[in-house]
Amino acid sequence: MMKEKTDKKESAKKAEKIDKLKELEVKLEEMEAKCGELESKVSESEQKVAEATDKYVRMAAEFDNYRRRTAKEKLELVNTAGEDVIKGLLPILDDCERALNMLKGSNADASAIEGTELILNKLFGYLKTKGVEKIEAVGKELDTDYHEAVAQFPVEDPDKKNKIIDVVQQGYLLHEKVIRYSKVVVGI
Repeated sequence: MMKEKTDKKESAKKAEKIDKLKELEVKLEEMEAKCGELESKVSESEQKVAEATDKYVRMAAEFDNYRRRTAKEKLELVNTAGEDVIKGLLPILDDCERALNMLKGSNADASAIEGTELILNKLFGYLKTKGVEKIEAVGKELDTDYHEAVAQFPVEDPDKKNKIIDVVQQGYLLHEKVIRYSKVVVGI
């Protein structure tokens, strides 16, 4: 009987252990399921963080491009702000040059010639400080980026063929941008 009691106790203990083992297996399955859910949530979160980081990087690059573009536009605006005024002064500069050439070709007083030269030099000096430069033309090949051919003239010297032999109207650059093309005569 004692053996029977011992067997019953052992059976009860075994049954209890089996029940505990089954409970632990159920808990393990639940934890594995929760672990799987958490892993998928972590994966989703990592994906969201990657997307947010990508958006941030793109927005930062877009803002940087915007900043550069506006800075370039402001610089361009500053450089060409007086372009209309300078274009308006070019005919006056032309008139001064014509007056000086006329005075030099006549029996004009030396002081009148000198005064006109001073005015012309002062005007061009001021324009130069604002970024205005003359376009060099005589003796150079025709470059349609800077010159406008208004006439062709036959020349005997082969070195002058297809080269500019005279400037009808002086051309000018403002900060390396053409504001008036040189009107030229080309040798043929």
